[in-house]
Amino acid sequence: MIGLTGFIDPHVHAAPEHIPRLLNDIALARQARDAGMAGLLIKSHTSLTADRAVIAQQVVQGIRIWGGLVLNYCVGGFNPAAVEVALQYGAAEIWMPTIDAENHRRNVAGGGKGLALQSEEFPDGLNDILNLIAKHDVILGTGHLSVAETSTLARLACRHGVKKILITHPEAPFIDMSVSVQRDLAKLGCMFERTWVFTTPALGSVITPDRLMRDIKEVGFESTVLATDMGQVGNPPPVEGFRAFAAACLDASFHESQIRLMAAENIAAWLKE
Repeated sequence: MIGLTGFIDPHVHAAPEHIPRLLNDIALARQARDAGMAGLLIKSHTSLTADRAVIAQQVVQGIRIWGGLVLNYCVGGFNPAAVEVALQYGAAEIWMPTIDAENHRRNVAGGGKGLALQSEEFPDGLNDILNLIAKHDVILGTGHLSVAETSTLARLACRHGVKKILITHPEAPFIDMSVSVQRDLAKLGCMFERTWVFTTPALGSVITPDRLMRDIKEVGFESTVLATDMGQVGNPPPVEGFRAFAAACLDASFHESQIRLMAAENIAAWLKE
């Protein structure tokens, strides 16, 4: 069994949020610190977490805590003003729409108009957002966009000078990005955030650990970031999810150095102190 010392979970959910969460920011941070982890990046589908991260950081010593902003309808969608304020708070990642993405609504929420990124006519504000991300050198998370939208976004972001593009859970059933597309995006310098949550019974075990391990092997350890995407009521705590993910990697015959690359070193290089 590999320990979690030095690991960073860059996709974890905590209360307060309108969706029930297992732990609040402080309790989550304490559990992660006590497990020896080096950091957490807290995500909310509905609100800024960079300000919450500042408070959690002051309360819980011995671990680094980051936050960010998801561009769903409640913050104005593709809203440069919201991004600018988030960056002033120290946001480490700006995500494209998640639960309000058209792709999510079509494949998960039963339809309804959502936020979309069309190659012929980009949403107002998107270019300004990408300029802000590039200027502040933070992570661009692709959220719940479709594969086609993600590919378009990655290329546009590169043209704007964005250096840190993290593809959000490409194995999620409502994204299901092929290995060939992942390899193409890896050539642009993108990394891939592979999350454990979709293997859990609470989310229906909709993908298998084998799927994650296969994609890692075929796309590469150097472009992979391990994360849990956990914090849901009904699931074990995120720390336990990370332990299970690491154990599955060991079962897949990954070397400990490869696991630490994916669980710590790759994402640490993209997170600012």
